Amino acid sequence: MSARQTRALDKKTQILRAARSVVMDGGFRELQMNAVAAAAGIAVGTIYRYFPSRAELCAAIVSVTSQREVDVLSGIAVAEGSPSQKVRDAVRTFAARAMRGRRLAYGLIFEPIDPEVESTRLHYRRAIARVFEAIIREGIAAGEFRDVNVEIAGTCLVGAFMEGLVGSLAPDSHGLQARADEIASAIADICLAAVARPDNPLLIHSRNAKEGAAAPVPLRPVSQVKPASKGR
Repeated sequence: MSARQTRALDKKTQILRAARSVVMDGGFRELQMNAVAAAAGIAVGTIYRYFPSRAELCAAIVSVTSQREVDVLSGIAVAEGSPSQKVRDAVRTFAARAMRGRRLAYGLIFEPIDPEVESTRLHYRRAIARVFEAIIREGIAAGEFRDVNVEIAGTCLVGAFMEGLVGSLAPDSHGLQARADEIASAIADICLAAVARPDNPLLIHSRNAKEGAAAPVPLRPVSQVKPASKGR
């Protein structure tokens, strides 16, 4: 890569970081070129050299941020562990990460956005669904999950855990951050129950724990859920 290409890449990264910070503070509705320029410490014209329109800048933020989430979930999908545990880990991880960056996550998942950016958002929702399809397929083969339509089930799980986060991520929600782990675990349990066989051991333990008949199943803290290395 030439020195000129390196400088261009650095400038583009600088703009994207500044734009991301603007969205984290006020959502996509606050993403105006003047605000991004001020955050990046550059001229507005410089932004237009790399992103000819606001919609292209929005799409770039959605793309870069969403790809990071796809990578994290993909790592969980190929890591060691049972398919049931992978479903719970993946859902809990997504939910916990979203609640740590509530304003940005709300913008990426729910906030009304430019129509031309919506296709980028849908592309990554499908990518996340494909990750869950792989886990569900593995779970069916292992006898842990019911024999469901894998593609439909993957799409439904993604829709379920994203919709389950609406109340927690909404800008007017308050006091839910302290319950982030509880909310993430509850959503994960519901998603597992959607695909698991009735005799699934992890599902039974979870149900018994809620009824006080058994100790809760120890779950790996989200911070300890590590994606597998890319070489696997």
